[in-house]
Amino acid sequence: MTQGEALTILKTGANVYLTGEPGSGKTHTINEYIAWLRKSGIEPSITAATGIAATHVGGQTLHSWSGIGINESLSPREVDRIAGKEHVARRITKAKVLIIEEISMLSAGTFEMADAVCREVRRVDKPFGGLVVILVGDFFQLPPVSRSKEAIFAYASPLWRELNLLTCYLTEQYRQDDSDYLGVLSAIRSGAVEELHHEHLTSRRVSLSQTLGVSEVPKLFSHNADVDRINAEELAKLPGKSRKFHMTSKGKEALVEGLMRGCLSPETLELKEGAEVMFTKNSLIGKFVNGTLGVVTAFDAEGLPIVKQKNGISFPIEPMDWNLEEQGKVRASIRQIPLRLAYAITVHKSQGMSMDAAVVDLSKAFEYGQGYVALSRVRRLSGLYLTGLNARALEVHPQILEQDVDFRAGSEACRTAFTEMSEAELLAMQEKFITAMGGEKIKKSSRLVRAK
Repeated sequence: MTQGEALTILKTGANVYLTGEPGSGKTHTINEYIAWLRKSGIEPSITAATGIAATHVGGQTLHSWSGIGINESLSPREVDRIAGKEHVARRITKAKVLIIEEISMLSAGTFEMADAVCREVRRVDKPFGGLVVILVGDFFQLPPVSRSKEAIFAYASPLWRELNLLTCYLTEQYRQDDSDYLGVLSAIRSGAVEELHHEHLTSRRVSLSQTLGVSEVPKLFSHNADVDRINAEELAKLPGKSRKFHMTSKGKEALVEGLMRGCLSPETLELKEGAEVMFTKNSLIGKFVNGTLGVVTAFDAEGLPIVKQKNGISFPIEPMDWNLEEQGKVRASIRQIPLRLAYAITVHKSQGMSMDAAVVDLSKAFEYGQGYVALSRVRRLSGLYLTGLNARALEVHPQILEQDVDFRAGSEACRTAFTEMSEAELLAMQEKFITAMGGEKIKKSSRLVRAK
């Protein structure tokens, strides 16, 4: 399914599961949908399974939005207590469209707890109290984290079936343009890695000591300890005095803390001339994107770091805001230079990024999908420097292999059904949805553009 086809389906007001391989444009498509909703006078509730994902979409975690916090289970009495909180009840009552990003990292239990609170607040015995629900993510990537036992994927919950989700499986590829590398990633995704794929990866094997001379290339590790050690060591090697940039914040302490946890820029950013850096946010005017690499070449008269990108363009980097918005209002915000040291980063924090090149150490990969996430960040095989690889790194969860067949079949059936509809039928569905949500009627000039 193309992005245009998925967007047409989203606009009809159906509950949708939007998925696809890394680089297929899930985030772009959902951002287009959010922009369309807002243009139509409908403010969506934007949430995510993790703090990092929440900062990417300008929302908050589902845990915070629904009021369930870090609980792994709730009794009926506890659901009633949470639903009775004024700020929780107000936001859920006002909500119309609920978007949940990185659904693969949300356990079935958390999914069901948020649903229970929504039903209680809205007094409607339908999934999420009758909200339109859009789920976004890829179950081949990082799975849910549970403190007590192996977490159950959200799609295994009866709630998933009760939502009657239409699956939109994006099949275009916008990140990788290397056929050999796409073959490797597809083989990992399908659980069919063969000798040829191993040979492609082996051709990119280097020692960690060799990579120290590879400039402006971030290193991905599975553990935080390796990341912190390498970033500190590499910065210390640079001559000159370091400069520190401190994050500022506005809003309630609990909300600010959530933004800080999810922000890829550190609370205190320490830089020197010559430091290799990575942008942690998309430029509002297209100068850089989350994951763009560069080098600090100097500091301007105001003390701002001047960063030179690989394309040779240099410019000072001003602080940017990460906001937590609710019903169109900013509830909390943090402000920092949108950079982090790029010598090393965890695989977990790299999810959602696109990189021209990366040094990847998967010798300690411990989770299904971890290797797939790391490798799929890189655009082409020539940009991969592989320092370590264990067997787990090339494995995806066996349950997902089976489930993916159903997702693809469901998407194709959905695509066929909507392709057969006339433009008039689709526009009528969109207008009905906007009216039901209390939005503004579609203007006649805003015609439907059917995807080819």
